[in-house]
Amino acid sequence: MPSRGETSQRRGQRQKAVLPVRVKGRDSSGSAFEELAHTLDVTPSGVRLGAVRRQLNLLDEITVFYRQHKRQYRVVWTKKLKGTSEFQVGLQAVAQEAELLAPGSGEFKVEAVSVQAVTGAPGAA
Repeated sequence: MPSRGETSQRRGQRQKAVLPVRVKGRDSSGSAFEELAHTLDVTPSGVRLGAVRRQLNLLDEITVFYRQHKRQYRVVWTKKLKGTSEFQVGLQAVAQEAELLAPGSGEFKVEAVSVQAVTGAPGAA
């Protein structure tokens, strides 16, 4: 059962989903980057990403690409995973226009995608 703090901060129901995405922005050192990552769960107003290999600053904006769509997000939290060089990143949509990855949108489809296929299988572009 969620605590009072979690309930007051969450604006929508989380939907677990592993979807391949491309992320573009500037990392904490100011260097431009573009890399593959994957979603862990999505809501109508945000997304949690895994397999992010760059440290990001809070409140920075990044672009997330899914299929032929793109959407701007603001970094609201980051967490470095112990024993790896990867981060999980919590993002909040900058604008509330068409929902890119939200449950119920025409583009949203939960797919079984292996982490290896998304983050670095040999031959992956």
